[in-house]
Amino acid sequence: MPKKVIVLDYGFGNVRSAERALVHAGADVEISADHKAALNADGLLVPGVGAFAACMEGLKAVRGDTIVDKRLAGGRPVLGICVGMQILFARGVEHGVATEGCAQWPGTVERLAAPVVPHMGWNTVEAPAGSVLFQGADADTRYYFVHSYAVRTWEMPVVQDGPHIPPDVTWSTHGTPFVAAVENGALSATQFHPEKSGEAGAQLLRNWLATL
Repeated sequence: MPKKVIVLDYGFGNVRSAERALVHAGADVEISADHKAALNADGLLVPGVGAFAACMEGLKAVRGDTIVDKRLAGGRPVLGICVGMQILFARGVEHGVATEGCAQWPGTVERLAAPVVPHMGWNTVEAPAGSVLFQGADADTRYYFVHSYAVRTWEMPVVQDGPHIPPDVTWSTHGTPFVAAVENGALSATQFHPEKSGEAGAQLLRNWLATL
């Protein structure tokens, strides 16, 4: 049976593109902000485009931050995309103004340090060994990015601390390195757009759906 995935509709993100990509990858997809549906689905996708502060405002308006919290407390998978990834971090700083994020991970989303911003177009990533999202992808596989801000410094431990398994962090480079994806138990996210990344993005979504 196809896995049921809710694309969270909170006013930010190209939900139709995400829906089409997930259907193509084999999911049963619904676009919704319904609290019960989002909690009970096999998977939840949190899209996002635009400004960090505006996305957080929209997310809170539909109690999306609470939905994410409750799903993760129960080990239920969540995938964030683009600004939908950024708002999972502790804070975002845009034009000198700091906004609190969902704080699932420590860290700050800040402007890219590069000669040309935004970072727009295809780029490779450096995924760690054992990555589930990037299983089957070659080192020269490219994904589609459109962003001016990113997490440039990873602030969680990268070694195992007792029973705690560290997240798998994937990096890319535009001017300087930045976090391109994170896999952390039930919570995963990508800075790039899988739904705009052709077959490479479709494979990543299939890999994620296989974990549901």
